[in-house]
Amino acid sequence: MLKPALAAVSLVISGAFSQTAAQIPPPLPPPLPAVPVPPENPGSEAKRVLGKVLFWDEQLSSDRTVACGTCHRALAGGTDARVAINPGPDTLAPSPDDVAGSPGVVRADASGAPIQDPVFGLSVQVTGRAANTAIMAAYATDLFWDGRARTRFDNPETGLPSISANGGLESQAVVPILSHVEMARDGRSWSDVEATLAISHPLSDATDLPSDLATALAGGAGYDALFAAAFGDPTITAERIAYAIATYERTLIPNQTPWDRFRDGVPGAMTPAQVQGWNFFNASPCRACHLPPQFTDNNFHNLGLRPPSEDLGRQIVTGLSGDRGRFKTPTLRNVGLKPTHMHNGRIGTLSDAVLWYRPINRARFTDNLDLALPVGVPPDQLPALLEFLNHGLTDPRVAAETFPFDKPTLHAGALPVLDFANASTLQWPVLQGVQRYNVYRGTLQGLRSGTGYGDCASAADPNVSDTQLLDGEVPDPGDGFFYLKSVIDRTGAERGLGTDSVGVPRSVLLPCPAP
Repeated sequence: MLKPALAAVSLVISGAFSQTAAQIPPPLPPPLPAVPVPPENPGSEAKRVLGKVLFWDEQLSSDRTVACGTCHRALAGGTDARVAINPGPDTLAPSPDDVAGSPGVVRADASGAPIQDPVFGLSVQVTGRAANTAIMAAYATDLFWDGRARTRFDNPETGLPSISANGGLESQAVVPILSHVEMARDGRSWSDVEATLAISHPLSDATDLPSDLATALAGGAGYDALFAAAFGDPTITAERIAYAIATYERTLIPNQTPWDRFRDGVPGAMTPAQVQGWNFFNASPCRACHLPPQFTDNNFHNLGLRPPSEDLGRQIVTGLSGDRGRFKTPTLRNVGLKPTHMHNGRIGTLSDAVLWYRPINRARFTDNLDLALPVGVPPDQLPALLEFLNHGLTDPRVAAETFPFDKPTLHAGALPVLDFANASTLQWPVLQGVQRYNVYRGTLQGLRSGTGYGDCASAADPNVSDTQLLDGEVPDPGDGFFYLKSVIDRTGAERGLGTDSVGVPRSVLLPCPAP
C-alpha cells in the first residue's frame, strides 16, 4: 500500500504525452526480486571470488591487455568508460553509420603475431556495438543487445546442455574470451585459455586489489587453488570459467538507489525534483519498456536509430523479419553514469536520449519501427525527469566503485613493460595506483644456474617513485644483466614479478626494502 507521506507528493501530469495515458500514477512497484540462479550453478563465496578474479584478470585475453572488466566499469554504469569509433558497414569514418564501441585487441594470428585487419589494420579493433551493462544483467533471460546469449547454456567445449534455463549470464561470459575483436587472437581455443590460466598467477598484472581478492590470493594462491575451492578440484574448464564469472555477476545488483529508499518510505530519500521526475516517468509511456523496479522489460525494440539494414539486431538471432532492427531495452538504473546511450553509442547525452522519443523526430527511421508510444516531455518537466534519471536511479556504491562494485587497478598490459631510454637508463610507463617501483637486476649466468631472479637495484635509485633507473655498471665479459620490475601499490603490496614458465611466482635473491 502507498504510504500517505509518499502519496502526498504524487503529481498528476496532464497533456504531457502524445497519446492519452492514465493520469494517476500507479502504486509504487515492489522492490527488486531475488536474482534467478540456475540449480546447475548454485552460488558460493569461493565461486564468486574466482569469478571476480577472472572478470578482472587481463590474462584472460590473448595479449594480456583486456579483461572483462575493461569494458564494464561501474563508474560508467557497468558499460565502457572509453569510447572508440567503429566505422560501421561502409568502413568509412566519419560517416553516418559509425558506431561508438569498445576498443579490443590488435588483430593477431594463431601465433600471436599482429596481422593486418581489413578494417583496422594494425590498430586496436573496435566492437560493432556499444558495451551493454554487466550490472543488473542477472535478471535478463537472453543477453547482448540482440539476445544471442541464450537462457540455455551449452557447454562451450562439448556442445551439450549445461543449464536448461536462466543461464544467459553463463552464455554471455564465454563469448568475448574467444572473440578476435575483443580478447582473442585468431583461432584461439578453450584449450589455449585453460593452459594459459594454469600457468598464470591470478591478477599478476593488476594492482590495488580489493580486500576480498587480496585475501583469496594471499600466500601466492594460484588458479589451481581458486578452482579447487570453488569446484572441489583444480580442473580448469570453459564451463567452470562461465559458472564462476556468472556467479560474480549475479552479485552486481544496484538496489540502494535513492529511488529504492524512496520506495521503502525513507523521508528525504529523493529530492523534490527527483520525486517530480519520478511521478512524470511513472505516469508516462516510458514505463512500458523501462518497467520498475528493474527499469527494463528485458525485451527487444526498434527505436528507428538507424536503418535496420546496417544492423539487423534481434533478427540475426531469431531469423524473423519482424525482429529486424530490434535491440534489448537497457536498464535505467545508473543510466546517469553512462558515457553513451543506445546500442550504437551514438547518442552522447541523456537529454538527447530522452528527446529521441519525442513525437516529431525527423531523424527517426521508420522501417519496422515499433515505438508505439512516443513521449512528449514538456520543457518545464524535462529538468525534473533528467534529475530523476541522472541521480534518483544511481546507486552510490556503483558511482564510487565500492563493494560489490569495487575493482583492482588495471594497466592494459603496461605493468610488465620495461625498456631502455639509452645504454644505461631503464624506463617504464607511469602506472595508476602505484606509490613506488622496484627494479631487480641479476646476471644471465645466475639465471641459467637457477639461483633466482636478481637483487634489488632500486636501493641505489635516488627516486623510486619516478619511472627511470640509471645503471651505469657493465656486466663481466661473456655475461649480461637482466632486469625485472615490480610495483608497490597503494595497499603496500608488491605486484608484477610474474611467474616462470611453469606458473611458479618468481622469487628474488635480495628483495627491495619494504616501503
